[in-house]
Amino acid sequence: MALSLPSLSIRKLPPPFFSLSEFSSPSPALNSFPLFNRTPIRSPASLPLLSNSNFSSSSAPSSMSSGSDAGSTVDDCEAGDLGVSDSDDDESPSPLPHNLPDTWHVLGLGQAMVDFSGMVDDEFLNRLGLGKGTRKVVNHEERGRVLRAMDGCSYKAAAGGSLSNTLVALARLGAQPIGGPSLNVAMAGSVGSDPFGGFYRSKLQRANVNFLSAPVKDGTTGTVIVLTTPDAQRTMLAYQGTSSRVNYDSCLANLMSKTSILVVEGYLFEFPDTIKTISMACEEARKCGALVAITASDVTCIERHYDDFWDIMANYADIIFANSDEARTFCHFSSKESPISATRYLSHFVPFVSVTDGPRGSYLGVKGESVYIPPNPCVALDTCGAGDAYASGILYGLSRGVSDLRSIGTLASKVASVVVGQQGTRLGIEDAAKLAESFAFHCKGKSSARWSDVGSDQISSL
Repeated sequence: MALSLPSLSIRKLPPPFFSLSEFSSPSPALNSFPLFNRTPIRSPASLPLLSNSNFSSSSAPSSMSSGSDAGSTVDDCEAGDLGVSDSDDDESPSPLPHNLPDTWHVLGLGQAMVDFSGMVDDEFLNRLGLGKGTRKVVNHEERGRVLRAMDGCSYKAAAGGSLSNTLVALARLGAQPIGGPSLNVAMAGSVGSDPFGGFYRSKLQRANVNFLSAPVKDGTTGTVIVLTTPDAQRTMLAYQGTSSRVNYDSCLANLMSKTSILVVEGYLFEFPDTIKTISMACEEARKCGALVAITASDVTCIERHYDDFWDIMANYADIIFANSDEARTFCHFSSKESPISATRYLSHFVPFVSVTDGPRGSYLGVKGESVYIPPNPCVALDTCGAGDAYASGILYGLSRGVSDLRSIGTLASKVASVVVGQQGTRLGIEDAAKLAESFAFHCKGKSSARWSDVGSDQISSL
């Protein structure tokens, strides 16, 4: 069955939004689903930065931003570029960006953590008493001890995290002058006033993703240390720092009225206080006519916070991103159940469902039906970041007003294949340009939504 979204409705925003409708003529073979049905809201005014809220560190289980599907980096640099120090106040934080747009096409709410990735031998792990292949939450002192021990080792630092991977890829796809001006992409979260926080913001800024949250005074930025031994085993140490808690305040609420799509990183569900922030942000986003997307992030995270996930999904979510295992976990399905069954089941509760199944392809679900998207042929070198890249393709297709599910899914599959066919999780600028150009050409003759015609108050009844 061919599925489409001819009346895909995301809240009105002034330019630079554009539509591919000038290439389009509705296809009679496509079924129409008025998925997102919202009312227009007022034009946004100037955009404030998030204030310094009351943040606190936590010892809750780590998101481990370098997880196999989530990916670990967005923009690598040599360690020497960072000026690594165990001190948290030996350098002034980087200034916040200026001349910000008045509106955001996609805003991410997620964990902001700096990744350190290095090659070490077994002796290094034994000397520090670290079990090979383990994942561990560490405190400030333990983090400093490991970083000091890494002096002289070859390693890289990066602005890490699952959501940041997606946002960077989306910004690079949306930066191409194909059919209209670039998309405005931003992230909100929590970094400290230490050098790591300045590093994180500057690396995202270089990738055209604005980090809107002001640094937390005297706060320490979260980090994940990934130690890889010659046998390819990864030992991961996470220090949560300020990343573990994001408070809801008037500034974050104000951002919801200036956002078209809010994307919430599932790892934030690990922290009880932050779940309250997620709920309030999603509620405000819905009131303002923005679409709400949730990333599943991790099976164990879903299992620990199953009710919280479903509370947000059932009440606020327009889009859910998950892999096949995560989708089955949401449905309480056994591993024997097919991904297509989980996709169809979830699509009865969430209007748009995206489920990836590794090299076997992916599925997009709408109203109890699904479209199978074949995998894009490639030689996989590194599967880290595959799901993040796929999500960026979906968000790009929706942001450009395209309503044909198969076209959107095919783009997402191509973006993922480019990322897994290289070392590292970031989508290259040249690759992004080629993908965006190919997508615009492919969408000629496909039905699409016109941004000026959409915007609504709530999801239409399923």
